Amino acid sequence: MNFWETITGSDLTREWEAFEARAEALPADYRAAWGQVKAHLSPYSGFTGRNLMPVLDGALGLLEETAADGQSVDEVLGDDIAGFCAALAGGEGARSYRDRWRAQLNRNVARKLGRLGG
Repeated sequence: MNFWETITGSDLTREWEAFEARAEALPADYRAAWGQVKAHLSPYSGFTGRNLMPVLDGALGLLEETAADGQSVDEVLGDDIAGFCAALAGGEGARSYRDRWRAQLNRNVARKLGRLGG
């Protein structure tokens, strides 16, 4: 990946389009599950989403393999797709972007209040 691709994100666009092309080959119930996986993983993304690309690749690979084996989506992901995605993102306690922003805001407020009170 060169500098220009990193700055513009064109490498991510190509990778995302490749994911979507792979997902189109899945059966309908797997495509629906793929949509839910993307939606539930997006809160764990960084600003660019670059940190989730390997996770999404692995999740899509799992869906492709299990679809080829003839397993149902429920057998693979269970009935708690949000929990499955939280586990993929780093566990139940994984911090989402909201958690990171909340912590940053709290630090900034505490710093400002410390200056006013001190």
